[in-house]
Amino acid sequence: MSLPTFKFLRPRTLRQAADYLARHGSDLMVLAGGTDLLPSMKQKLFTPAYLMDIRGIEEIRGIHVRPGAGMEIGALTPLSAIEDSEFIRRNYRVLHEAAMTVASPILRNMGTLGGNICLDTRCVWYNQSLQWRRSCGFCIKKDGDLCHVAPGGKFCWAAFSGDTPPALLCLGAEVEIVGPSGLRRVAMKDFYTNVGDVRMKLEPNEMLTRVFLPEESAGWKGSYMKLRIRGSIDYPLAGVAVALKKNGGPVENARVAITAVNPAPLLVKGADNALVGKQIDEHVAAVVGELAAKMAKPLTTSGLTPEYRREIVKVYAKRAVLACVLSRA
Repeated sequence: MSLPTFKFLRPRTLRQAADYLARHGSDLMVLAGGTDLLPSMKQKLFTPAYLMDIRGIEEIRGIHVRPGAGMEIGALTPLSAIEDSEFIRRNYRVLHEAAMTVASPILRNMGTLGGNICLDTRCVWYNQSLQWRRSCGFCIKKDGDLCHVAPGGKFCWAAFSGDTPPALLCLGAEVEIVGPSGLRRVAMKDFYTNVGDVRMKLEPNEMLTRVFLPEESAGWKGSYMKLRIRGSIDYPLAGVAVALKKNGGPVENARVAITAVNPAPLLVKGADNALVGKQIDEHVAAVVGELAAKMAKPLTTSGLTPEYRREIVKVYAKRAVLACVLSRA
């Protein structure tokens, strides 16, 4: 499969990139690592008139500690840099663990944090060649008006499969977005729509630039667990992130998030109430597992059954909570 025809743009500054976005809007797509976008373009899922390569914009690359304000990570920062950062491992453990699990070492060298946050939603009816999709009559997410996952429905159930976003949700992260009106910041919990075919609150003339981690979540214990077919490369079919503040006594603060079982990564409702003020044991962890499974709405967007994926969410949430207690970090 070959790439479609497009014009290549290479801005060197954020201002140049913003100008291109304002000028070309929905006719333009942003290329960072390209590990997800380029295969999708070969499948003719995207055929942009312009492809903007932002890898030359140094101002949105790197990990920067801001004393008193937490940490700033550029959207172009490779996932391998997050994996290799000792500061992130010690202070934002759940993000470190999530980044470590993304794909393979080669892909983590290429893939970026911004790309993982903006990852396209996936479905067995969508991520196929043009010929395959045409033979099935297409789907709501691309070129059609029928959902093969929930026949008769008008809602796209394609699953979001990023690993770092649930960790960022647990840490209370914010993202910075550049557009025609300048820069704006959005809480991660408000960034996703939970709709498969319109997954983010990001306009065609906007681009994600930075991620901010608050200082108050530094030092929290964290754990991330995921299910995938091939342990060395695949997207998650179910993933659970847990971060909690605990210094010997009861849990002081906590968040749990899930991925790959909904059209968006989601914070688990009620998980904080189930954990805060408690000493963690098997029962408390099991309660969190039940809450996580209740939030999960996996459908037939992958090769595994929805029932199995929901059960795995319950098991992994319990294990991740217990792993936080056992962790020394």
